Amino acid sequence: MLQQRPFSFRPAAVPSFSRRASARRLLFFCLIAFSSLNGAHSDAAEPAPAPQARQRVGVIGLDTSHVLAFTKAFQQAKPDDPDLSGFDVVAAYPFGSADIESSASRIPQYTQDMKALGVEIVESIDKLLSRVDCVLLETNDGRLHLEQALQVFRAGKPVFIDKPTGSNLAEVVAIYRAAAYYKTPMFSSSSLRYSDGAQAIRGGKVGHVLGCTTYSPCSLEPTHVDLFWYGIHGVESLYTCMGTGCQTVTHNSTEDFELAVGTWADGRIGTFRGIRAGAKGYGGIAFGEKGITEIGPYGGYRPLVVQIAKFFRSSKPPIAPEETIELYAFMQAAATSKKQAGTPVAMAKVMQEANQAADKLLGNELRRK
Repeated sequence: MLQQRPFSFRPAAVPSFSRRASARRLLFFCLIAFSSLNGAHSDAAEPAPAPQARQRVGVIGLDTSHVLAFTKAFQQAKPDDPDLSGFDVVAAYPFGSADIESSASRIPQYTQDMKALGVEIVESIDKLLSRVDCVLLETNDGRLHLEQALQVFRAGKPVFIDKPTGSNLAEVVAIYRAAAYYKTPMFSSSSLRYSDGAQAIRGGKVGHVLGCTTYSPCSLEPTHVDLFWYGIHGVESLYTCMGTGCQTVTHNSTEDFELAVGTWADGRIGTFRGIRAGAKGYGGIAFGEKGITEIGPYGGYRPLVVQIAKFFRSSKPPIAPEETIELYAFMQAAATSKKQAGTPVAMAKVMQEANQAADKLLGNELRRK
């Protein structure tokens, strides 16, 4: 800090005017100098805040249409779009399912489509992770998610895992347990959770939800628990409206339909209807204290991608892990009930079995540090 030094005035140095006049004149010039310096400081522009760095996004798996939809949403976001701007999809690892034909057959074309969008195609997940800040795990085959997710967790990169989180409940539990162990932010969701209607109901549109029925298309994939493959969409809507607390599930199935009925601890009932014949669509009805309302139609991918963007910026998952794990437990219990001719299955039982199986899946993974 500069120290002020006292001035000394000697009469011989200023013979043309008195000491008092000299002092006044010197004070005048000092004030001018001080004002000039002070003005220069106040007029200077405040330093502009540093622009937020753009985040580099990597994609694992190119065997689902979500890849192009999500990439375009980020790549084509305009600078004045605060929800989606600030992200660049820069790298993709193409390999997903090898034996689910509907998925594997898409990889070559989606690889070319991603190249056309300016995305680098890399030959390993390790190489992808070295180039990105956050990850979209898009592999359509849930059986691969645990192995792929572990590589992301070890690198500490925030990751969105597309549906289904795993091919069975044990894999889902293992994935969430590993994410917690490595302290890596993650979440997983169907886009149906963020439809306007479902969010309005969750936000209190009909007051406390006393019951709900949802429906969606429900194709099956033999390598996955029945509802995991596509029924997840309707079950996600059901849990968005009902919340957690289901205790038992019964399930009935025919060639064209699936019907799962859950009983919540407080006596509420929630149902999911899976459709494979006739008109298909997404929707449902919520029954609340203040009214009855339809959930409404599917709202497209953008609302989910907006949530992913918020998550990548904040590293705060928008859904509690417990809720996502429970909705998969609901579907696992439905599959068990189906095998047992529709008898009720306790959620606690399938969770106990899944936790034991998750221990085996993880092996020594959670002792690597």
